[in-house]
Amino acid sequence: MHRLTAAEWVQFIQQHSDAHLLQTPTWGKLKTNFGWTPQYVQQGDLGAMVLFRRLPLGLSVAYIPRGPVGTGDWGGFWPGVDDLCREEHAVFLRVEPEIWEPVDPEFVDGHLPGFSATEQTIQPPRTVMVNLAGPEEDLLAAMKSKTRYNIRLAERKGVVVKASKDVAAFHRMMLTTGERDAFGIHSLAYYQKAYDLFNAEGKCALLIASYEEKPLAGLMVFFQGQTAWYLYGASTNEERNRMPTYLLQWEAMRWAKNRGCTRYDLWGVPDQPEAALEEQFADRSDGLWGVYRFKRGFGGDVQRTIGAWDKVYRPALYRLYQIYTRSRREAAA
Repeated sequence: MHRLTAAEWVQFIQQHSDAHLLQTPTWGKLKTNFGWTPQYVQQGDLGAMVLFRRLPLGLSVAYIPRGPVGTGDWGGFWPGVDDLCREEHAVFLRVEPEIWEPVDPEFVDGHLPGFSATEQTIQPPRTVMVNLAGPEEDLLAAMKSKTRYNIRLAERKGVVVKASKDVAAFHRMMLTTGERDAFGIHSLAYYQKAYDLFNAEGKCALLIASYEEKPLAGLMVFFQGQTAWYLYGASTNEERNRMPTYLLQWEAMRWAKNRGCTRYDLWGVPDQPEAALEEQFADRSDGLWGVYRFKRGFGGDVQRTIGAWDKVYRPALYRLYQIYTRSRREAAA
């Protein structure tokens, strides 16, 4: 197991263009500014950025988002990661691999020996993935008819989508959206840093949908390799009849397609089987259900990763940590 410098991790990711955005050096830089410390490990063609967050008494938690990266012997990879986690006094290591269901249980056992599944996911395990390959006409044809109608309606009603640098305006819309839809948001500093870091590399755009120069909705779209991600989106409570979010999402897809992306990850829907999603979306608006009602219209496929898996190093402290995080979630509900 090799411990890599940040510069060496840059070279590793350059050799693995299909790596997830959350394993890139730039994502590590972002998280460094908000309480996490990245470390990088490699064994053969398999590598991972491990994020550590400090706890009291010199302890930490360890996290690998959407990794490891590359191919190789996963079973032989973990002992070196365990050594690093123990050196950092980690209570546990949480891994959310980019492995998509369905998978055979034996496959999971071989790739994640000593790990146990947990419902305490950090990233959304289930998403809607849109295929961007082919001409734009085919992308539009694959959408629900109502979504196509709303995209054209927004254009007819004078909605204009442009790239912007005004992260503060976007954050104000995020505050409105968070209050309206009852979900937590990041600070202005977080969105600003994410935009600054990734936009400098040409890997991020802030798109704002406006009517008569008045911002109505915005989103931040990122890409890495052939995949783009819609990570953050917001809208005001004004002029919603003009359907600005539909045109905004379409323009984000076009932005991604023009950069060579073949997949567009709409990032996060309720973690329910697709049959349940389709059965209930018309009647539910709590949590991510309203989000699913919107995202399903863009013609993608519902996909799910295998979720979050924990390896525990300090069982008693791990149980206390679970109780603490569960109580926080219940208080926020």
